[in-house]
Amino acid sequence: MPRQDGGWLYLAVWLDSCSRKVVGWDVRDTMREDLVSEALRRALIVRRPPARLIVHSDQGSQYTATRFKALLTRHGAQQSMSRRGNCYDNAHAESF
Repeated sequence: MPRQDGGWLYLAVWLDSCSRKVVGWDVRDTMREDLVSEALRRALIVRRPPARLIVHSDQGSQYTATRFKALLTRHGAQQSMSRRGNCYDNAHAESF
């Protein structure tokens, strides 16, 4: 989203696919790995999911970063990504 001073803000959200509720989010002025990781940390704190949670994302560098993958491993979550170039990959999140 554009900022008034001409810069940008980036929003990362994690949605619960069953309830379609936002369960974690973060806003930053850069789109680095910590943006999506902090949003996921917040979701994990709020929902306290059992192990084997499936976390779906696109193939962006934020989601393939070592620290993001380590966060998933620490919480027993399984990462899911669609094929490269799949235009429907983020339809669920983008409909938010």
